[in-house]
Amino acid sequence: MTAVQLPLAAFFAREARHPDKRYLLQPLPGGELQTLSWAEVGDQARRAACWLRSLELAPGSHIAIISKNCAHWIISDLAIWMAGHVSVPLYPNLTADSVRQVLEHAGAALVFVGKLDDWPAMAPGIPAGIPCVGLPLRPDRRFDYLWSDLQACAPIQDQPAPAAEQLATIIYTSGTTGTPKGVMHSFANFTFGATRGLQLFGITEDDRMLSYLPLCHVAERMFVEMVSFYAGSTVFFAESLETFLLDLKRARPTVMFGVPRIWSKFQMGVYAKVSAQRLDWLLRLPLIGPVVGRKVLAGLGLDAVRYALCGAAPVPETLLKWYRRLGLDLLEVYGMTENCGYSHVCRAGMQKSGWIGQACTDVEVRIAATGEVQVRSGTTMQGYYLDPEKTAETITADGFLCTGDKGEQDSVGNLRLTGRIKEIFKTSKGKYVAPAPIENRLAAHARIEQVCVVGDGLQQPLALCVLSEVARAQAASSERGHLEASLLALLQQVNAQLDKHERLLGLVLVSDVWAIDNGFLTPTLKIKRGVIEAAYGEHFQQWQDLRETLLWHS
Repeated sequence: MTAVQLPLAAFFAREARHPDKRYLLQPLPGGELQTLSWAEVGDQARRAACWLRSLELAPGSHIAIISKNCAHWIISDLAIWMAGHVSVPLYPNLTADSVRQVLEHAGAALVFVGKLDDWPAMAPGIPAGIPCVGLPLRPDRRFDYLWSDLQACAPIQDQPAPAAEQLATIIYTSGTTGTPKGVMHSFANFTFGATRGLQLFGITEDDRMLSYLPLCHVAERMFVEMVSFYAGSTVFFAESLETFLLDLKRARPTVMFGVPRIWSKFQMGVYAKVSAQRLDWLLRLPLIGPVVGRKVLAGLGLDAVRYALCGAAPVPETLLKWYRRLGLDLLEVYGMTENCGYSHVCRAGMQKSGWIGQACTDVEVRIAATGEVQVRSGTTMQGYYLDPEKTAETITADGFLCTGDKGEQDSVGNLRLTGRIKEIFKTSKGKYVAPAPIENRLAAHARIEQVCVVGDGLQQPLALCVLSEVARAQAASSERGHLEASLLALLQQVNAQLDKHERLLGLVLVSDVWAIDNGFLTPTLKIKRGVIEAAYGEHFQQWQDLRETLLWHS
């Protein structure tokens, strides 16, 4: 690692190269926009680091960050590292019990608290005796210290240089099942993924990014924070869900990462203004089609995007094709918290329908006898914090990471995922079914926003579906019959592509909207199968006995 700069060194180099260049752009209440240069970010981080050092905590102490994305999230992270400590980011929408669980498990010595929607609900989870520092954008509550207290300190004068294998952060998984685990990553892990990612996409100091997915998640941490250190790119922040489209248009990002549901939301927003049929017709017109595509992208604030990436969950092929027709290549990526999200990526111009893409630079891949995808690279975690047994289960003796995903490779190394090993269920007929590929086919429908295929112990699988906002309006109008006919046609089409034991008994249209707040989704918008099955499980047998192909559940 001596030939490559570690994250702090990369930041220092960028700061020295263009101290006055704008770096972080933060929306403020009232419509103002705060612009912080590289030098200003460095100065604030050094002052905060001086204050942290004055506490005389043990070297490598664990310091938590609880905040939605904002400029001072990144500045706090820098300060923690400059002071010789380890950052422990938490999702900004956890329950008080979850906050306590993570902070106690991590042994946090201090908590930075920033931009949050419901701090009163989270605050009781802070264990007694752990001081809290309020960042500039913070809840209107009393804190032990304020950011202004930290900024009253003189900036440190040294250039801290932690060792490559030193622990940099503990990232707690969002937990689709079970208790979140603390993934330990070193500075070397971050460097390996960030430097090679830059080589893959050629990101430079002229690029712009919008930070809106949780920075506590490894994907945003790598794609926004780490990439900005190494490339010198400018980072815009989103203010809120309500202002997101305005934030996106202001940033006009040149590189963009999103989970499938975000890209699907964009699509549904377009369909709310123009019908899918009319847009399809317009895009087919020889001369007008490309112009319409560009206008749609401009309306979304995506017209300047050079690279658009999508990951964290399966991406419907129809969604990829839809963006391609607009003139935007949406490239799939694949990775895990345990390997910094750095594993596979689809290269531009090399898309293969149904396949993610090839391994990233310097990533080794093998398919185990069980069909599990296993990968090895310099981004592989050090292990799970305080859990050597789970670490040994996840990292093989020869250093390969067990992903838990079933998959296959073609002759040139493209990867296709065929399901999660632990999510595969067995029907009452003794047949195994992988739900993810079926869900992917159903989610391609413009009127289905979320889907979860269930069937453990049932004769045939069922698909629980949440309709889009447009579809819910249709269902309450005279168009309900047309909507039902469309969904039944989808069911028939999907079943025709499945083996007999996989075919769906029917679609169940639930009235609930699965969200983070009600516990149905993880903070990265993945469905929590266990929660969904627990919420509707008492009805499964009844729905099976009815033998209806389309059921409405309120």
